[in-house]
Amino acid sequence: MTDLVGIVVALQANYLEVELDHPPERIPGRLLCTRRSRLSHRGAAVHVGDRVRVEAVDPVQARAVVAAVEPRSSWLTRPPVANVSLVVVALAVDQPAFDPDQASRFLLTAERTELPVQLLLTKCDFLDEDQSAQLKNRLRGWGYEPLLLSSETGLGMDDLRRRLQDSPLSVLCGPSGVGKSSLLNALMPSLSLRVGAVSGRLQRGRHTTRHVELFPLNQGSRVADTPGFNRPDLPENPRELVMLFPELRDQLDPWPCRFRDCLHRGEPGCGVQRNWERYALYTAALEECSSVSRPSREG
Repeated sequence: MTDLVGIVVALQANYLEVELDHPPERIPGRLLCTRRSRLSHRGAAVHVGDRVRVEAVDPVQARAVVAAVEPRSSWLTRPPVANVSLVVVALAVDQPAFDPDQASRFLLTAERTELPVQLLLTKCDFLDEDQSAQLKNRLRGWGYEPLLLSSETGLGMDDLRRRLQDSPLSVLCGPSGVGKSSLLNALMPSLSLRVGAVSGRLQRGRHTTRHVELFPLNQGSRVADTPGFNRPDLPENPRELVMLFPELRDQLDPWPCRFRDCLHRGEPGCGVQRNWERYALYTAALEECSSVSRPSREG
C-alpha cells in the first residue's frame, strides 16, 4: 500500500489522531498513529495542524505510523498549532466583563503571528443595540472590524460561519469563559462540547477545553478549539510592540517617523500622535517589556 497523506487533528497522550485527505476503500478516514522513531531522534515534533505522511496502516484497528512531516506554512507557539491561516480572538462583552488591557494582550499576541486577525465579541445578548454599537466603534478605533455574536440568540453566527469557511485553518483563542466552545456548538451542534460557567467573584471562566483539537466546518475549512488562558505574555523586545498596534502602524505607514530607533513615547521630533485610546496601554506595555529585557545587576 502506498503512503497516505493527512492532517493531525488532535493529540491523545503519546498518540496522534490523523484525518486522511483521501482514504482508500476499506481504510478508515481517521487513524490513531504513533511516530516513527527516526522523527524523535531528529527532534521533529509533530503538532496539531501538521500535514503528515502515514504508513503501516492497520485498517481493522484504525492504526498507522507517522513517517514524515511536511514543511509548515505557519507556526503558533501558544497554542501550538501548525499551518494556521486565520487567528480568531474571542472576547466577551460581559461575564467576564470586557477588559481593555486583557483584550489588548490577546490582540498583540495574535498580531505577532503576522497572520490575518479576526476579532469576535461574544455574549452580545447582554448589551442593547446602542451599547453594542459603541463598543464596535471603539474597537474600530483600535483597527479591527469585530463580529458581534451571541450563541444564545444566534446573532452574527451566519457571518461567523462565512468568515471561517473562507479560511483553511482558523484558530479560535481567547480568555477562559468567553464562550468559545459555545460558539463551536452553535456552528456545529453535533460536537456537544463541554461548556463551563464563569466565576462570579473573579469573573473568570473555568477551563473546559483541555487540549487543541481541529473540527471540520466544511470540506475545505477547519477550526481549532484551544484551551483558554487569561494573561498572554508581551514580547521581550520593546521595539516589536510598535508594529503590533494597528492604529500605530497606520500612522507610520504614510508618514514614517524620521527616527529609526524611536519608540514613539513623545520623544522630541517624533511625528506620531498620542491622542489614540490605547496610547497609554502602549506606553505601559513598553515599560513592562523594557523592565523584563533589562539585564539583572544582581550576582
